[in-house]
Amino acid sequence: MQTITMIAAIGENNAIGKDNDLLWHLPDDFKRFKQLTTGHHIIMGRKTFETFPKPLPNRTHIIITRDKTYAFDHPDCVVVHSIEDAIDLTSEDEFPFIIGGGEIYKQGETFANKLEITRVHENFEADTFFPEVNETIWKLIASEYHPKDDRHKFDFTYLTYNRK
Repeated sequence: MQTITMIAAIGENNAIGKDNDLLWHLPDDFKRFKQLTTGHHIIMGRKTFETFPKPLPNRTHIIITRDKTYAFDHPDCVVVHSIEDAIDLTSEDEFPFIIGGGEIYKQGETFANKLEITRVHENFEADTFFPEVNETIWKLIASEYHPKDDRHKFDFTYLTYNRK
């Protein structure tokens, strides 16, 4: 069975971004994101994709947009127009990831059966948010705390949830 994972770093107030940018710099979280998603399909909205300087290596990017004229010519990128089409394209991948942004997370929650959350222990001013993690739907199965240090301005905790 396919495990569809939503992966995100989110503040205590579920903030994930502002002005199409991240709100923090957490090198260990970037490393974890790369480790988990490499070799898999990553599903994202167009605005999220356009924040990357270039496609991420060793991943198939599925870009969702309502713009029927949007195109991006790259062998590792596919443009679709719905979350359902994006999910359909991942059928050969046992572990695809939904990586954002806010609207795509809302749509993707119906399909996801796992969450990989990095909870950044601070409230942030933001214009984009992750949906509330409803603990009647999601069961916390793993937690790993990371204190702030000289490379990380904020404390954070890796949280893994499975759908109940």
